[in-house]
Amino acid sequence: MAWTNYQLFLAGLMLTTGSINTLSAKWADMFSAKGCHDDPEHKFSHPFLQAVGMFLGELSCLVVFYILICRDRQSPEPKMNPGQSFNPLLFFPPAMCDMMATSIMYVALNMTSASSFQMLRGAVIIFTGLLSVAFLGRRLAPSQWIGIFITILGLVIVGLADLFSRHDDSHKISEVITGDLLIIMAQIIVSVQMVLEEKFVYKHDVHPLRAVGTEGFFGFVVLSLLLIPMYFIPVGSFGDNPRQVLEDAIDAFCQIGNQPLILLALLGNTVSIAFFNFAGISVTKEISATTRMVLDSLRTLVIWVVSLALGWEQFHGLQVLGFLVLLAGTALYNGLHRPLLAKLPCCNTLTNAEDSAEERERLLGDGGVQGADNS
Repeated sequence: MAWTNYQLFLAGLMLTTGSINTLSAKWADMFSAKGCHDDPEHKFSHPFLQAVGMFLGELSCLVVFYILICRDRQSPEPKMNPGQSFNPLLFFPPAMCDMMATSIMYVALNMTSASSFQMLRGAVIIFTGLLSVAFLGRRLAPSQWIGIFITILGLVIVGLADLFSRHDDSHKISEVITGDLLIIMAQIIVSVQMVLEEKFVYKHDVHPLRAVGTEGFFGFVVLSLLLIPMYFIPVGSFGDNPRQVLEDAIDAFCQIGNQPLILLALLGNTVSIAFFNFAGISVTKEISATTRMVLDSLRTLVIWVVSLALGWEQFHGLQVLGFLVLLAGTALYNGLHRPLLAKLPCCNTLTNAEDSAEERERLLGDGGVQGADNS
């Protein structure tokens, strides 16, 4: 069936804003500027402040939700389902997971390439699958277990590509390895977030935009308050700011004042995460969750190609292999092979025995850091 112009627009919006989200965050990390007072020019390394901007983008989804509700109520025949009433504190635990995962991933993005950052985020299906079995009592289909093992293989290949790639002084091999490990560690937290959302949130029939916006509200408020103690927590040589503290927001604002393009990159990250969440939710609703997964995989390809074109990283053949293996693992886990096998009489029974499409949509329909990020 041919897509409508609106569906094409949504698909393009999701692919574009999803790519801009990661690329703009990496672009901000690549700037150097003078800070406050007599501080010498130094790299813009403020991952926690960037995470605050990401949550501001998610929070804007709440504004969009209420605008849509108001417009719908003014129409002669309201069609929008606002969902059930709920206790907003239900979103606090997954929002804290989102906050920790996003902050860790922005720290890692300073250490590794944008393409590896995006590829390694595919590790989330491993931990989500395992945790859903352990805590939700879900049974994974054989193809999903195979998809998990193939994904692990893909992660190993991407890691080897980073290990064998040439690195400049700003990205030493030890930093790249640390960054890759941090990204994978963040995916464990993201998977906990998804399981919490499944267990406590989704059963309340909350509108996706409202869910994303509520998590964004908690993440924005809590992390903004945490910037105050972070300003005074010393981290020694691990700090990339002149005062060598966990986060120096004042230094970040001084750098933005001295290099306005940093603000453009940060705004690109904030605005893109809002539109990406809206587009992702709309694609799932208007087309399918499978299409959303395919577009998310294409986003990884776009980020990699743009990074190569801009000279942000060097081409390595292992990355191509790693991307293809990760794509195969994700496709198997999310059941993209089923329509093909269903056409074969000998495989029809096998595909019917596997988990339903609703399970795939649950795993794909999250609006968090993939939003956010995620990031």
